Amino acid sequence: SAATALVAGIMTILMGAVANFPLALAAGMGINAMVAFSLVLGSGMTWPEAMGIIVLEGIIILILVLVGFREAVFKAVPNSLKMSISVGIGLFIALVGMVNAGIIRPGGTPVQLGINGSLSGWPALIFVFGLFVTIALFVRKVSGSILIGILSSTVLAIIIQYFVHLPAKSDKNPTGWGLNIPEFKDSIVQLPDFSTLGQIDIISPFTRIGILAVVLIVFSVMLADFFDTMGTMVAVGAEANLLDENNAPPKTTRILIIDSLAAIVGGASGTSSATSYVESTAGVADGARTGLASVVTGILFLLSMFFAPLVEMIPSEAASTALVAVGFLMMTQICEIDWKDWEIAIPAFMTIAMMPFAYSITVGIGAGFVSYMLIQIVKGKFKQHYLMWITSILFVLYFVMGPIQHLL
Repeated sequence: SAATALVAGIMTILMGAVANFPLALAAGMGINAMVAFSLVLGSGMTWPEAMGIIVLEGIIILILVLVGFREAVFKAVPNSLKMSISVGIGLFIALVGMVNAGIIRPGGTPVQLGINGSLSGWPALIFVFGLFVTIALFVRKVSGSILIGILSSTVLAIIIQYFVHLPAKSDKNPTGWGLNIPEFKDSIVQLPDFSTLGQIDIISPFTRIGILAVVLIVFSVMLADFFDTMGTMVAVGAEANLLDENNAPPKTTRILIIDSLAAIVGGASGTSSATSYVESTAGVADGARTGLASVVTGILFLLSMFFAPLVEMIPSEAASTALVAVGFLMMTQICEIDWKDWEIAIPAFMTIAMMPFAYSITVGIGAGFVSYMLIQIVKGKFKQHYLMWITSILFVLYFVMGPIQHLL
C-alpha cells in the first residue's frame, strides 16, 4: 500500500542521513506473518489492535536501545556466531528467492524442484534467464549486474506475456506468474491511498485477551524483531566490509534507534512493523557503502507511491534472481569460521542450517545461541557473558511459546 511505501521511504532516508549506513527499511515479512496468522487469525484481534501490539513492541525495543541493552547484547555475541548469522542469512534469502520464483515448491517431499521435480512454464524460464544474465555479468565484474539481470528478465517477461497472456499462479494453473503479472496497465501513474494511517488500538488487546497474553505476544514479536535486525545489520556490514574488529558496524546505536523507531511508526501507520531488511545486501553487492544509497532508496520508495502500476510490472520471478545472487555473495564468508573447532563449528552450523530450514532468521540465531551455551555448560565454561545466558534463556522460552500460551 501507499502507507507502506511512505513509512519505508521516510525511515530509509533517516537511516541513511542519521546512521550513514547502506541499510533500507520496509514492512518485515516475518513480522507481517506473525501479525496476520498469530494475532489476527490466531488471537482474534482486529487489525488496529494488532497494530497496537506492534507499537508497544517498538516502544520497548526503543527503550532497550536507549539504555544500551540492545547494543550490549550485540557486543556479547561471539564473533564466530556473528559470521554464521551472515552466512545463514545468505542461504535463507537464496531460498526465499527460489521459493518466490516457484523454483522450489512443496511437493511429495517437503520441498522439491519446480513441479514434480521439473522446471515448467514461462515464469521458470524468466528466472533461469535472469539468473544466468546476473551470473554472467558477475563473473565479468560488470557494475549493476543485479539490476541489469532484473530489468532484462522483466523485459523478456513482458514480451512473453504479450503473446501468451499467462494468468497468475493458482492450484489450477501452477505454472502461472507469482506475485505480479508483467503487463502494462491502463496507466503507470496512480494516486496513493493513505487510509491505513492512524488505524491503531493499544487498549483493546488488554481487555480482549488479558494482560498476561498481551505480554507473551509482545515478547515473541519483540524477540523476533530484536534479533532479525541484529542479523541483518551484521550481514549487510559484512558484505560491505564495514564491520570493525568485533564484527560490529559503525554507529551501531544510531542504526538500532532508527530501526526501533521504524517499528513504532509502522504500527502507528497501520502497516505493521517496519524493519531493516536483508535484501539491502543487493545494493551492497552493487557497490553501496554509505548512507547515500539508503537516501536514494528512500526517495525511490516515496516515488513508488505514485508509480505503483509500473513497479507491479516486475514479476517475482525476475526480482528473485537478486536474492539468489546475493545469497551466494554472503555464503563466501563461511571461510571465516573455524570448522575444525567443534565448540565454534556446531553452533555455527545450527545457525546456518536452521535459518533456511525453519524459514526464520530469528530461529536460526536462537538455535545458535542455545547450542553455544549448552556446549559451554558441557565443557564447564560457566563464566560466559551474562547477556548470553539471558538471551539464551529467552530463546528457550521463545521456542516453547506455543505450549506456554496454551497452558495459560
